[in-house]
Amino acid sequence: MTTGREDSERPDGALARLALALERPRVLGALLLAPAVLYVVAFVAVPFFIAIALSVSDATVGKPQIDTFVGLDNFLAVLDQSGFRLALRNSLLITTLTVLILLVLATTAVELLARDFRGKRLVQVLFMIPWAMPVSLSAITWLWVLDSQYSPIDWVLVQIGLLGPGGTFGPSWNLFYLGREGLAIASIVLVDVWRTLPLATIIVLAGRLSIPRERLEQAQLDGAGFFRILFRIIIPALAPVLTVAILFTALLVIGEMSTIALLTRGGPGHSTQILPLWAYLKGINSGDLGQGAAIALFLFPVLLAAAIVALRFAYRAGKD
Repeated sequence: MTTGREDSERPDGALARLALALERPRVLGALLLAPAVLYVVAFVAVPFFIAIALSVSDATVGKPQIDTFVGLDNFLAVLDQSGFRLALRNSLLITTLTVLILLVLATTAVELLARDFRGKRLVQVLFMIPWAMPVSLSAITWLWVLDSQYSPIDWVLVQIGLLGPGGTFGPSWNLFYLGREGLAIASIVLVDVWRTLPLATIIVLAGRLSIPRERLEQAQLDGAGFFRILFRIIIPALAPVLTVAILFTALLVIGEMSTIALLTRGGPGHSTQILPLWAYLKGINSGDLGQGAAIALFLFPVLLAAAIVALRFAYRAGKD
């Protein structure tokens, strides 16, 4: 026989049934996934389908209604523009160079961070600063570093005799990093590498720390040197993680327009123009929403195919 106190502490029937329902794996899994699904639907899926609708219409800023179907006319018009072809080339070039440099630097940084040394915690904190900084703040900082008149890089080159009258790089007192096509592209790649290196390193470091230490120690006992261990054990074991790092950084770089918008605004001329910035200028500044959406959607099939291939490779490498 139960007492009155026990009856008062017994949970209500509806609450008990709710608690039992929440303990079911399917219900709990759906609840945990719901915020992520809502975010993807609201901020990815809906804008994506709106962009598709705009790309096959004659919508403009002055007439944003999607009421006239024009088929592939916007895509064909975009393909005929020299600015689009230049922006496509620059997007692929900047992304490829950034990813290749990141592969080397991230692998090197991982080997350093995987070891124990004095001040490791401080190095880790400083290493994360580029990724933690707002894009606008980091771009403004680099705008000063690469300034045509007050660049500290130029000052150092002048002091060591590589720049200035009789210098190796030329008689000018500055290199105009953002005012010359080749140097502007190189400067943008430098900034992209500086910003995304912490993210790539963290992804690769997770895979590096999962390699059993006994395996590495056994290789050292067998007489294997650093480079043999690196290329025979570490890099093959990191192949799936490296693939994921390449995919993430490539998607971030190819879709990033803030850095170029703040550093060069696509100049000099259109020599550093990229697809996201060209889509913004065409769709918003010029008012042609249809062509702007077509430019923004152009790389979607290519990136989707590349992502599928990369993930399948990572899956197979992980199974091996």
